Amino acid sequence: MPAIEESRILIVATDGFEQSELFDPRHALLDAGAEVVLAAPDMKPIQGMKHDEKGDTITPDITLEAVKIEEYDGLILPGGVANPDTLRTHDKAVEIVRAFVESGKPVAAICHGPWLLVEADVVRGKTVTGWPSVRTDLANAGAQVVDREVAIDGNIITSRKPDDIPAFVEAFRVAVTAAQPVAA
Repeated sequence: MPAIEESRILIVATDGFEQSELFDPRHALLDAGAEVVLAAPDMKPIQGMKHDEKGDTITPDITLEAVKIEEYDGLILPGGVANPDTLRTHDKAVEIVRAFVESGKPVAAICHGPWLLVEADVVRGKTVTGWPSVRTDLANAGAQVVDREVAIDGNIITSRKPDDIPAFVEAFRVAVTAAQPVAA
């Protein structure tokens, strides 16, 4: 079992991510000693949002095309409306999500982030949560939808909103620590 400080975590995002849902988990994991890598469709800085106001930008570490899932211990999918809505039209982003779920590695999606789980067709029969406007899509994709700060079903971890970030990060940390380490 890898200690969190020995783990390598991937975050996938693009323009329109909810700032707290990317930066807060990223900082918490970095502070715990994990290596955190941000992947986006290209290497241009991506725009964060604080609800409906522009927030900070961040420059990706790698492109989606450069992602090799075997190099990571877990995946985080932040929300924001535009971010997952755009990413679910990118075949490589959807492929990454599906491959992570199928690998058994922890996959954590918050707020609107579960849209990517829907697009990857990995929620059928799973208990999940998300932002209220995403819940119908989750249910239509075959998920059992609940309203709680964290829903964990196998390797899929979901949360509803920024207020849930502390519980979301803790559930993800526990899942990564309990998972098998990536091959060195």
